[in-house]
Amino acid sequence: MRTRERAAWPEERPLTRHDPPPSRVGPGQVAVTFIGHATFLVRTASMTLMTDPVFTSHAGPFGRLGPHRVRPPGVAPSSLPPIDVVLVSHNHYDHLQPASLQLFADRAAFVAPLGLGPIVPRASELDWWQTTTVHGATITSVPAQHFSGRTPWDRNRTLWCGFVVSVDGLTLYFAGDSGYSPHFSDIGLRCRSVDVALLPIGAYEPRWFMQPVHMNPEDAVRAHLDVKAGVSIGMHFGTFQLTDEGIDAPLRSLESARAVAGVAPGAFRALDFGETYLASSAAAR
Repeated sequence: MRTRERAAWPEERPLTRHDPPPSRVGPGQVAVTFIGHATFLVRTASMTLMTDPVFTSHAGPFGRLGPHRVRPPGVAPSSLPPIDVVLVSHNHYDHLQPASLQLFADRAAFVAPLGLGPIVPRASELDWWQTTTVHGATITSVPAQHFSGRTPWDRNRTLWCGFVVSVDGLTLYFAGDSGYSPHFSDIGLRCRSVDVALLPIGAYEPRWFMQPVHMNPEDAVRAHLDVKAGVSIGMHFGTFQLTDEGIDAPLRSLESARAVAGVAPGAFRALDFGETYLASSAAAR
C-alpha cells in the first residue's frame, strides 16, 4: 500500500554551532530557539517556556526504544536556563518523555490536555478552549486534529491539543501535532494577532495514511494563512524518522509551498537546530 519507498536517513547529523539563546529580551520581544522536533525554548521579557520537551535518544518507551534521534538536541539540558512553564500537547512518545519532564519538575509549572495528570507532574489539565493563568501568562488549550495513545490499549483515552499563550504583550501559538482542518481558521478568528506560530511541517508520507493527523508543508502554509500569524516557524522534522519522506524533504517542500501561496520566506521559516529567532509583537513592530 506504499506510494513510495521509505527514504533512507543518515544515522546521525552533526549540529552547526549557533550563538546561545539570549539571557534576556526586551518588552514586546520573544526569542524562539529550536531544540529539535517539537521542542522549543521560548523566552519573553518575564518568563521562559518549553514546548513538548524530549531530550531522550529515542522516541519510544523509556526513551531507549523506537526511532532514534538523528540530531542531538540543539541546546543541551545542562545549558538551559531555569524554565517557568512547560507545555505538553499530547502523550505520543515523540512529544512526551517522563525522563525529560523530570528535568524541570523542581521549578516549572506544567500545562497539558485532559487526562495527562498521571504522567505529567502537577499539570494543569485543560479541555479545548479552556484557559489557565501561570506566571502572568494566559494559556489557552486549542483544538488539533490528531489522536493519542502510548499502548495498543489506550487509544484516545487522553486529549490532544495546541496552545495559545498571551504574555508580555505577545501572542504565541504552538500547534502540537495536527492534520489540516477548519480548526486553524477558528483559532485565527478567536485568537487574533498571533505574533509567532509554531507549526509542524514533517512526518507526512504516505499521504493516504498520514494526512488526517500530520500536515505536510503545503498544509502548514495554509494553516499559517488561516491563523494569520505574523511569522510561523516550522517544527516536527529532521530529528526522528517517523514516516517515509527524506530528512530534508520538509524544508525543500516548504520553500516551494511558500512560493505557490505567495508567502514571503521570512513569514514562514524553519530554524536550524540550536538557532534562535528574535521576533517582536505587532505593537512593537
